Amino acid sequence: MNPIYRMTAASLAIGLGVGLPLHAQEVITANVIDGYPARSMWVQEFTDFFIPEVDKRLAETGNYKMDWRESYGGTVVKPGGVLEGIELGLGDIGIVTTIFHSSKLPSQAIAAVTPFVSGDARIVSQAVDDIAQEFPSVKAEFEAQNQVYLTTGVVLDTYQLFSKNQISQLSQLEGAKIAGAGMNLRYVEGIPGAAGVRGGLTDFYNMVQTGLVEHAMLWPEAAATFKMAEVAPFMLDADLGAVNTKAVTANKDYWAKLPDEVKTAISEVAVAYRDHLAEIAMDRAAESLEAYRTAGGTITEMDTAQRTAWAASMPDIAAEWAKGLDDAGAPGSEMLKSYLGKLEAAGATPLRDWAAGAGN
Repeated sequence: MNPIYRMTAASLAIGLGVGLPLHAQEVITANVIDGYPARSMWVQEFTDFFIPEVDKRLAETGNYKMDWRESYGGTVVKPGGVLEGIELGLGDIGIVTTIFHSSKLPSQAIAAVTPFVSGDARIVSQAVDDIAQEFPSVKAEFEAQNQVYLTTGVVLDTYQLFSKNQISQLSQLEGAKIAGAGMNLRYVEGIPGAAGVRGGLTDFYNMVQTGLVEHAMLWPEAAATFKMAEVAPFMLDADLGAVNTKAVTANKDYWAKLPDEVKTAISEVAVAYRDHLAEIAMDRAAESLEAYRTAGGTITEMDTAQRTAWAASMPDIAAEWAKGLDDAGAPGSEMLKSYLGKLEAAGATPLRDWAAGAGN
């Protein structure tokens, strides 16, 4: 087009005599990726909460407008591929499922190595995020993957066990094959003959249906979403605890080019999104249990003695995790003690003292 025919927002406003901002609004593209489908709670809330909140804040000045381009459900990356996808620039902002990356993001396992402490997603998410702000080594793990950590995400109130047959005692899991993801596979190591089988939310239904496993560890909201009652009609209410499994990150090169106003809006909304997800996780917990029952599921509560026995049967995964970080030059033991202190200060009552074996 001939330059003479180009018109900025400002000149158009003047020409028309209307009260539009007297400057051109810059449009910034943001490619958002996750391998999980759009119906997944955290993905849906990114669309319904995160994006509108950023847009609302930027609209206050009118300087910038985001052009959000969302790609979910494997169109760009698979569920375990978001970290690499953001690193390579296949997306600008992504929701990383951190449990798939224990070697690259070891600090993100802090809640997973401390089961039977708290089933409150709200205090766990804040404590994990606080640790990330207090200990630079946490953000450094993401920087090594060419991305900027924005916030954590706790999308589950507590892991539970979903089974083909009714379970109430720890002894009934002896010799069983149990599906899990990441660190929670270690929860079954102390059960004689039990074997953890790696999988993900999109796999668990088929894993149980085909007999690859008899049980799967996931949370009620996900069980309802993925119709687990059809193949695993018995839930053991073991209250294993809330775990951070998500982190919102941005490609480092993309982030560096963003205007400060946009960075501020995204950063502030990321924290709001963290708290929003945790509240939804708690709100949906009771609804999801009822939905599971309505779909034909039966829930059996595991008593405190059996839960305590399960916690005691586990290897000292927290001390092992802390030592691994300590040996690598990161303050693992310090992080562990600080994290547990935050949870207890918020009212959590651990069934096991996970800090007891950590270094000083």
